[in-house]
Amino acid sequence: MDNHIEKNVRPFGLRDKLGYMFGDFGNDFTFIFASSWLMIFYTKVLGIEPGAVGVLFLVARCVDAFTDVGMGRLVDRMRPGKDGRFKSWVRWIAGPVAVSSFLMYQSGLAGAPMALKMVYMYVTYLLWGSVFYTAINIPYGSMASAISEDPGDRSSLSVFRTVGATLASLIIGVGGPLLVYSTDAAGNQVVVGSRMTVIAGVFSVCAIICYILFYKMTTERVKTEPRPDANRVTLGQTFSAIFRNRALLAIIGAAIGLLLSQLMSQSMNNYLFQDYFKNTNSLSVINFISTGVTLLIATFVTPLTRRIGKKEAAAAAMILAGASYILLFFMRVTNPYVYIAVSVGGYIGIGVFNLVIWANITDVIDYQEVMTRQRDDGTVYAVYSFARKIGQALAGGLSGFALGAIGYDSLAHAQTEAVNNGIYSVTTLVPGICFLAVAVILIFAYPLSKRKVEENTEILQKRRETEA
Repeated sequence: MDNHIEKNVRPFGLRDKLGYMFGDFGNDFTFIFASSWLMIFYTKVLGIEPGAVGVLFLVARCVDAFTDVGMGRLVDRMRPGKDGRFKSWVRWIAGPVAVSSFLMYQSGLAGAPMALKMVYMYVTYLLWGSVFYTAINIPYGSMASAISEDPGDRSSLSVFRTVGATLASLIIGVGGPLLVYSTDAAGNQVVVGSRMTVIAGVFSVCAIICYILFYKMTTERVKTEPRPDANRVTLGQTFSAIFRNRALLAIIGAAIGLLLSQLMSQSMNNYLFQDYFKNTNSLSVINFISTGVTLLIATFVTPLTRRIGKKEAAAAAMILAGASYILLFFMRVTNPYVYIAVSVGGYIGIGVFNLVIWANITDVIDYQEVMTRQRDDGTVYAVYSFARKIGQALAGGLSGFALGAIGYDSLAHAQTEAVNNGIYSVTTLVPGICFLAVAVILIFAYPLSKRKVEENTEILQKRRETEA
């Protein structure tokens, strides 16, 4: 591949940062909504057993093993269009990914035969997650390295990307519980399926608007052209090089652990506050606070990582998050607001990690280029994206299996005390252990310390100057 900087284009600036923020804002109107509420919709509205939903998530990840890598390979091999190598995909797929998301939340199927509901669940979920979301998310994520080649610019894109996801979390996490639940005559919190359908439609429209803003505001500056005289690198050769990338393997392990912890906690919080605390209003409070913590951290995380390094900051953050959840497990609190107060430490740790992770991926891509002299942005990002989906599947699958193991009855308005205590244990202990495991991976397995990243940047700059 030949890399060069496009001339006669406007310089990198705030417009690109805001545009990239809107891209993940659009993604997460469907992704975070599914991560937080799809399990609730399937179990509470359609009446599908949690274990069956867990199987769906695992099957989908097997499909993703092919669609993610295929999409990454396609992005790396296609020639740039008039609007760049990555932006075209967002323009093509914005509508389909939004529509397929809306189709998953059709409450009118609640009274349908279980066989029909199962088929519909599989078809719509695979269409959204394994086809259209893959086709838009991998080009979007890969594009960070094409907007600018400067490591500082890429770090700022990582921060703004996470801010976009955080804003989506704020809307979904705070507004969702207030709109989805109603209180029955016995005082129990009940999910209203028809409201979820309407909310899904509104979020799909919002996603399309965000994608349009992303497309209009960002510019691809680093152009990559296939060398006509270069030997064609096979898929096997590409994967052989990728899986020798120690940094990629370590960040994959960390991502799986982080997502398993974070998404399982988010999913189980719906059951924790509905069944254990019997206070879904406080669910909005915890979502609001977690979002506010992330936005606050975003104001100083870039100077922090420049001072001590991205790896170092992320590892310390995971130790804080793990310690917070382990403490909650032993405290066995019964007041939801005490639970929220202690959880703040966990949200600080999660926020720091999420704000720097996308910059870590561009560091990994640079590390790959240093080792192989071949730049495979799309393929490397696709492998990482698939690893994230493994974490998502494990979170959804383990949540479903855990609920089944503790005896959760999806059709009952109230659970037994033993089931409620089991919900509390799963929601606190499992994330706590996983966060600490992520810290261990970052400290001992991930090689891209602050000094190593600076060395790799210098190597690539010298190579490009020599080639020029």
